[in-house]
Amino acid sequence: MTFPVPTVADSTARQLRDIQNALPDENIDTGTDSDYGVRANAVSGVADGLYAYQGWIVRQIFADSADTEFLELHAGTRNVRRKQATASSGTAGVTGTANSILPVGAQIRAEGVSVATTEEATIGADGTAVVTVESTSTGAATNTTVITAGTLVSPPEGINSAVTISLLTGGTEQELDSSLLARYLDILRRPPAGGNKHDFKRWALEVDGVTSAYVEPLRRGLGTVDVAITSNNDLAPQELIDTVQAYIDNIRPVTAKNTLVLTPTEKIVDFVVQIKTSALTIADIKPEIQSVITDFLNRIEPGQELTISQLETQISLISGVVDRKIISPAANVQAIIDATTWEWLRVGNIDVEPLA
Repeated sequence: MTFPVPTVADSTARQLRDIQNALPDENIDTGTDSDYGVRANAVSGVADGLYAYQGWIVRQIFADSADTEFLELHAGTRNVRRKQATASSGTAGVTGTANSILPVGAQIRAEGVSVATTEEATIGADGTAVVTVESTSTGAATNTTVITAGTLVSPPEGINSAVTISLLTGGTEQELDSSLLARYLDILRRPPAGGNKHDFKRWALEVDGVTSAYVEPLRRGLGTVDVAITSNNDLAPQELIDTVQAYIDNIRPVTAKNTLVLTPTEKIVDFVVQIKTSALTIADIKPEIQSVITDFLNRIEPGQELTISQLETQISLISGVVDRKIISPAANVQAIIDATTWEWLRVGNIDVEPLA
């Protein structure tokens, strides 16, 4: 049963009642504008603030209701720290005179993109070189989905200013309170157990840039533990894979024969969906169907199969859809996990046609 916190009006009424009970033989004025009324109302306001403060204190006692600052204090007691935003990374293609050198830290700009080289590159005999780059800022907004034409800010002698920037991946936002709370509660509910599968997942998720982790013990035989990681619902870049690998190797039990950190292999699934609508045209409803299918695929974990009947149910719930039929794929799509493969179903082309 919760404690009944009185309102300001209730507290004022109680005080005036007590005053009248304490002075039963005196004709006192306890009206709103009376001296007693003003004083009682002022005290009630203070009491209301104290009740509110006490309620706030109680909320900070429990991690799942605590404010950000106190949630971090709770998590810190179990060495669970908020993951920071990370920068995206990729490669860039440069051209110039053979043997010319592009130094580390060279700035490259494009529309909405700003990166810097993370290694020295030497132009080859064919007049080209590929150099690794990293975004100069952090966050998911630094990821790109298309190859971009960029320009070197200060190209050194022998290096052309025109640059081609590949896809940038791995940029993530600072961890949200909900994710931090989930990791903290997980360590309370599943305390460290000497290196079981939950420990490996927890270790992977502690690294900045890792948003999801999946563990398959014995995938490559006895004594092996494999961890698949993703970043911002996308494949993890090699740099992040290497970082997680080094982190887990440093803290895993020595009895674990071999641990492999990897990112899943994308298995693209194309869709052909036939739809019968009530009033809308195929062109009107196609974007929403594409959004529903994409969202459904994005919620499928690496190694998890696509169940067609579940997806058809989601399409049926779209307003205006009278009937539907998924032509392709014709059956459930499996995502293989074996000693050499760890597949992740990802959405490809989505075609919507009228249902005859």
